[in-house]
Amino acid sequence: MAMTHRGAVATMLLVTLLWSIAGVVTRHLDSAASFELTFWRSAANAAALALLLGWQQGATPLWRAIRHGGRTMWFSGLCWTVMFTSFMVALTLTTVANVLITMSLAPLFTAVIARAVLGQRLPGRTWAAIVVAGAGVAWMYGEQIGGGSRRDLIGTLVALSVPLAAATMWTLLQHNTRGRPEQRVDMTPAVLIGAALSALLTLPLAWPFQASASDVGWLTLLGVVQLAIPCVLAVAAGRVLRAPEAALLGLLEIVFGVAWTWLGTQESPTPAVLGGGALVLGALVANEAMALRRTPAVPA
Repeated sequence: MAMTHRGAVATMLLVTLLWSIAGVVTRHLDSAASFELTFWRSAANAAALALLLGWQQGATPLWRAIRHGGRTMWFSGLCWTVMFTSFMVALTLTTVANVLITMSLAPLFTAVIARAVLGQRLPGRTWAAIVVAGAGVAWMYGEQIGGGSRRDLIGTLVALSVPLAAATMWTLLQHNTRGRPEQRVDMTPAVLIGAALSALLTLPLAWPFQASASDVGWLTLLGVVQLAIPCVLAVAAGRVLRAPEAALLGLLEIVFGVAWTWLGTQESPTPAVLGGGALVLGALVANEAMALRRTPAVPA
């Protein structure tokens, strides 16, 4: 999938918009518990990816790609497993605010890992955008942070695995694109690996099932629209964007999530949410505007 830098930025905007619908959709669930929610969502994600990638590549080539993908693909698949699973587990242990604050560390972790592993040097504008966007997210949810109980601490530590896994995944994508053409592998099946492993891991914890037919329908929608499609697009965009830049754009998921909740439920955003969201958007727009002015629109 040939893509310019501008196309990759636009793709990530669509990706974060789709990722962000999880919160407002789960508000309409009747009886699905957290692990059951994760199982049905991951299972639908895996089924949709198997059909999509099997149709694109053929069942035999897809299976061959998974078998011979090598360590890079399987490590990436494990990263997707952690992201698909740990987010929901953390929500059962601590507040949404604690989880989102922890997830906002993804751009910083990505910048550090990419610098250490790939030797990527980031311009000052990107470091500034990371700091400002992180401050914006902290402002949005700082008032909601819990009292620091032992359960909150465990939940925050679980949530910490999400930005670490995301940072590792983006760095692996960049590492793969830097290899020799004959050494590069299609990293898209890694998303399928992650979804399948997430479903298998949460199945014992989700049993016995309590979800209604309506719940299963909503969770299937999430698995296809909120995970399968945007994750495939994210892999495509990650071949073009620098790893920290992709992670920074991913913070828009939090801002969009607030907007969806505002429009789809009775919840109204507080002044802190509006002000913090404005900081995040401003940092992203400024960083990408400067990047687009300096980056030629050459297909990658």
